[in-house]
Amino acid sequence: MLAKWTPFSNDTQPTRALAPVLDSFFKDPFFSDLAFTAPWSAVSTLGMPQTDIVETETELQLKVDLPGHDPKSIHVKLEGDTLTLQSERQSEHQQKGANSLRSERSYGSFARSFVLPSTVDAAKCQAAYEHGVLTLTMPKREEAKPRAIEVQVRS
Repeated sequence: MLAKWTPFSNDTQPTRALAPVLDSFFKDPFFSDLAFTAPWSAVSTLGMPQTDIVETETELQLKVDLPGHDPKSIHVKLEGDTLTLQSERQSEHQQKGANSLRSERSYGSFARSFVLPSTVDAAKCQAAYEHGVLTLTMPKREEAKPRAIEVQVRS
């Protein structure tokens, strides 16, 4: 059974008084913005685009969120078994006299690489950009696709 770690749970008076203060401090909305639900979520908060990778019997599909990126600035390169994505999102110019109250969107360039399995047919890869999502479709080699083998019945 998992138990919540409570370092201030002993019965000494100073720690008992301090526990509610620390609990309320870390429940502040500022800290909830920093909380990560999974180790890979830190990647997206650092300006890296969120990515989904799906494998079917016939292909591998990679979808990357790139809202606001100019399609001309998106570069996809495949060298050996390494797929590299590069792009840059330009920052918007603020109006004169306007004050920025909060800025959460990321700007600048990024590069991200993925190692592809040997089952991918690199010569047939396709890339499409629609509604801010880059979709890479990478078909599998014929020999990597599942096939049915007929069972011979011998008497």
